[in-house]
Amino acid sequence: MNNELGWMLDEVVKMPETRHAILLSADGMLRAHSQGIGRDEAERQAAALSGLQSISRSTGEFCTHQTHQETPWRQTLVEFAHGYVFLIAAGPGAYLAVSASEHVDMEAVTYRMQKLVDRLGKELTSPPRQGVWQGPGTPA
Repeated sequence: MNNELGWMLDEVVKMPETRHAILLSADGMLRAHSQGIGRDEAERQAAALSGLQSISRSTGEFCTHQTHQETPWRQTLVEFAHGYVFLIAAGPGAYLAVSASEHVDMEAVTYRMQKLVDRLGKELTSPPRQGVWQGPGTPA
């Protein structure tokens, strides 16, 4: 990973009370990270956030109304005693995550994240990885 898009993530964390930003693929691979977080920590968080997104998506039926057959996942927000983690879709197979303190303007963060996703467009598209081993008897 060469962190080509890291400078764009740095723009998101210039907002007051934001801490870190990472861009990850659906399979938990780190695509980019802001300056304030080391690569090892960003990779660990990318893996965890991929799992969080998967769990969030799988609970869609819990909020589905009978007239809607499908409820696509859009965003996950996790609140901690001293902050938040925002996780949004950033194109097919890609997600953008931002961490912030408990004093952050939540609406402003989500707006800035959406603007970044809109601006980057195809840059944030993460195609499925090719040649990944999927188990015994399964072609790569």
